[in-house]
Amino acid sequence: MEVFALGNLLLGLAYILQLFGGAPGWSMLSVINHSLTLCAPVAYLLGALRFFERPTAVVRPLLALAVTYTVAQALVQLWLGDEARHALLAGTCALLFLLMMLAALHGSRTFAKDLRVEMLVMAALIGGICALNAAKLAMIVSGGMAALDMNGGFQKVFYLYMSFLATVLPPCAVWLVLRRLTDELRSLAAHDPLTRLLNRRGLMDALEVHFRSRTAQPAFLLIVDIDHFKRINDTHGHQAGDLVLCQVADVIKASARQGDLICRLGGEEFVVVALGSDSTGVLQLAQRMRAAIDNHEVSDSSRGQAIRCTATIGVSGPFNGVQVFDEFLLQADSALYQGKAAGRNRVEWSSVHQV
Repeated sequence: MEVFALGNLLLGLAYILQLFGGAPGWSMLSVINHSLTLCAPVAYLLGALRFFERPTAVVRPLLALAVTYTVAQALVQLWLGDEARHALLAGTCALLFLLMMLAALHGSRTFAKDLRVEMLVMAALIGGICALNAAKLAMIVSGGMAALDMNGGFQKVFYLYMSFLATVLPPCAVWLVLRRLTDELRSLAAHDPLTRLLNRRGLMDALEVHFRSRTAQPAFLLIVDIDHFKRINDTHGHQAGDLVLCQVADVIKASARQGDLICRLGGEEFVVVALGSDSTGVLQLAQRMRAAIDNHEVSDSSRGQAIRCTATIGVSGPFNGVQVFDEFLLQADSALYQGKAAGRNRVEWSSVHQV
């Protein structure tokens, strides 16, 4: 928001200087006005990069741009005259806004899919100012400085549209920030902070979405419990224990099928809900997870050694709704303890549902 506000400040200063600068022509106020006019959208662009979690410097790039463009103005003015200097600004702005519009369209399909409508609206607004700057460039080339007459119809349309943008863009920026914050808070509420897997609340929400579908198939519930996890904590420390939890979570995610729901239930217990499978497929999934955890080594850099762990997996029978989740969780938990009693590092089915 600070960077977006800086962009608004630069643009406002540019318009103030234009009011005091008089008719278009070479002057220090006009040069500064052009540099500020170009720096303002670049500030918006830098703010957008930060908004989409691509950290970038702000002050140095803007200062470098201002100095470079001021020098470019002086050279163009010296060699080609004032008309070319104004054409340079219109052409540079048109190109910059074109790139920003294309980036917004690209983002609506890639890095900002969750903000698709907002990105399309921004692309349309940016496309409008791009078209106006391209038209201004063409008018300066064909008609000279007369195209910049503030009493002309084009200039009135140009500044009416800019006033419209100045009214619309700040609320849009606030809306985007609030939308992103809301999404982040919702994500934090639904995920385990250590492993970034779903927590119980997130799992239940995802199950509700699944079972609301008319084509929803029964689901199987797997509880994955790391064997002797307390021993790992006592031997290697809690930091190593957290590392084991994170890497086991990664192994489970890599072993699961696309669409399966994975949750850290608490402590060293994970829940996997296999969607759209049968008993044979779930057994293969559970055995694949157990073997993958057994074969994985966690590097303990503080002690210079590898930590090996195993897991026991309890599997419930198929269930068809969120309302019976706890019942089938108890089934899987009972099977888990049977597996622990039988020697650990194994897959155990609930006695209620045997393959």
